[in-house]
Amino acid sequence: MTYLEDKPREECGVFGIYAPGRDVARLTFFGLYALQHRGQEGAGIATADGQRAYIHKDMGLVSQIFNERNLAPLVGHLAIGHNRYSTTGGVHLRNVQPYLIETVHGPMALAHNGNLTNALILRQLLLQRGVGLTSTSDTEMMAQILASPAANWDQMTLPDDTDDQWISHIRALMHLVDGAYSIVILTRNAIYAARDPHGLRPLCVGTLPEGYVIASESCALSTIGADYLRYVEPGEILRINHDGLASFEGKAPQKRSLCSFEYVYFARPDSLLDGQMVHKVRQGMGRQLAREAPTEADIVIGVPDSATPAAIGYSQESKIAFSEGLTKNRYIGRTFIQPDEILRQESITLKYNALTSNLEGKRVVLVDDSIVRGNTARPLVQLLRDGGASEVHMRVSSPPVKHPCFMGVDMATYNELIAHRLDVEEIRAQIGADSLAYLSLEGMLGAIRETVGFPNTYCTACFSGSYPIPIPEWLFATERDKFIFEGVWGG
Repeated sequence: MTYLEDKPREECGVFGIYAPGRDVARLTFFGLYALQHRGQEGAGIATADGQRAYIHKDMGLVSQIFNERNLAPLVGHLAIGHNRYSTTGGVHLRNVQPYLIETVHGPMALAHNGNLTNALILRQLLLQRGVGLTSTSDTEMMAQILASPAANWDQMTLPDDTDDQWISHIRALMHLVDGAYSIVILTRNAIYAARDPHGLRPLCVGTLPEGYVIASESCALSTIGADYLRYVEPGEILRINHDGLASFEGKAPQKRSLCSFEYVYFARPDSLLDGQMVHKVRQGMGRQLAREAPTEADIVIGVPDSATPAAIGYSQESKIAFSEGLTKNRYIGRTFIQPDEILRQESITLKYNALTSNLEGKRVVLVDDSIVRGNTARPLVQLLRDGGASEVHMRVSSPPVKHPCFMGVDMATYNELIAHRLDVEEIRAQIGADSLAYLSLEGMLGAIRETVGFPNTYCTACFSGSYPIPIPEWLFATERDKFIFEGVWGG
């Protein structure tokens, strides 16, 4: 976690495309560019032409990794791509996806968003069976399991209603792994996609005149001119090839548990979740926050850019004027050059500057979408005071984050979560605000359901501590204990 942010990081963005006659590598590049917010440590693209597969991946941003020279060899009519953030997998080139391996059925590449909660068991199973692993990512384990006949991995009798061996292998994988996963798979003549039975991580499908597109978010579809079709259902397998789009049941769906933090922060505001644009949902959260936590003030401002929709909603409901109080340097968080110690101490001013003419003498409502570790809220409050604000009332458009996440987000220990250690008044005192209030869990879920228009269910584990899937005890280890498991878990 960079010192410049107090946000959880979504681990990955995945993309897949089947489009004969199109430059699929180039389209995948732009799809990954649209998904850059979901991962900024590494990226890769794999393509296939019906016989062979080709790949290029590296550390860095999409725009830093790919150019005309290294895109040109990525020929074919189908491709998958991946943007990566790491948790315990580590920041190394060997962990960058997709993973491309040769199998008895030809080349196969895999890209994965999420985390497997039984990765430690799977790793030992693979090593005991003599399968060598080159990385510390659970994604490579999934690729190795897929490459082997299903009967080699468990004793279950699985339904096999197709002569497509890859469907059988994917179905067997889904019965073997536990946790969160949205995956795209490339073979020499097809693209496959699958989503875990709870639908914890998002995955949608769109159409092009020449074929189909799979992406973590719908914003990637519109970027390349594809039309949104629908989301991949929990437990579903999709196959895209010359016969078109086909659906198979991979594993029986369970209670829907899409990560609620997608609405709070992760998803781009122009993406669709549950058929509704995320920006509108965030405005609804802001309106509910104003109803639950009103205050007297002169202006409402949001922490740019993710909290702006909630700040607009708060302003609409409270009738307090919306204004800009902070301007953001949108590139500082994208550099790999680390500031020296003096700049590090002033790190918040590297990313934000106060608009003093809007703040002078004003009572300010500062809306943020979340407070996770609490390491930027105090500098932001002080920045507003230094800019002339007479009062700063902080409002958060999500509940307190009190519990770690083990399903694809980098909140893995209790110790790093400020709301686990301190109550609201103690946090208020620590950040130096005149008042502090969070949106209630009931209010957040109500705002989401009211906006999307139907009573769906969501994962709220980081807020409530109620996990939709069983979590092994070792994953709750302290920072010291977690070091023991470094390199055996993480996408």
